[in-house]
Amino acid sequence: MIKDLNTQTYALLDLSSKVEYALLALLELAGNHSKKVPLTMSEITAKQPIPERYLEQILTNLRRAGLVQSQRGSKGGFVLVREPWQITLLEIVTVVEGERKDKDNSTSPTLERSLVYEVWEQANTASIEVLKSYTLQDLCQQREARLQQSPMYYI
Repeated sequence: MIKDLNTQTYALLDLSSKVEYALLALLELAGNHSKKVPLTMSEITAKQPIPERYLEQILTNLRRAGLVQSQRGSKGGFVLVREPWQITLLEIVTVVEGERKDKDNSTSPTLERSLVYEVWEQANTASIEVLKSYTLQDLCQQREARLQQSPMYYI
């Protein structure tokens, strides 16, 4: 039996845990950026549910790509290299997931196959445009707006 497609949610472009954790870590660094004080991995994991070993790998990758900088010492940790408004979500996804590889079409293309790939390419292009249009600053502003909307409970 076919279900009503309008009521279904499909994850055409699934968010990998690597990308999710990188975005969460960078969101914390972006929120702390104006203070010019590094955040340690422990401080990040205290605020976000990221396994510390996994976070270490992600931050190393982000450091190699030039998005974050590590500072050693007792007041060390990680800081963003650039302003949050200069870092797009597309840049982060590309750093974490790597460059997109074109699909190998070594089998003979049929009309139907070409049609399917054209639609999939349109969906991919649309997702790239959305990721390109959002920055870390946008996420920080959206987080602040939602925190201000949340009701406060006093005991």
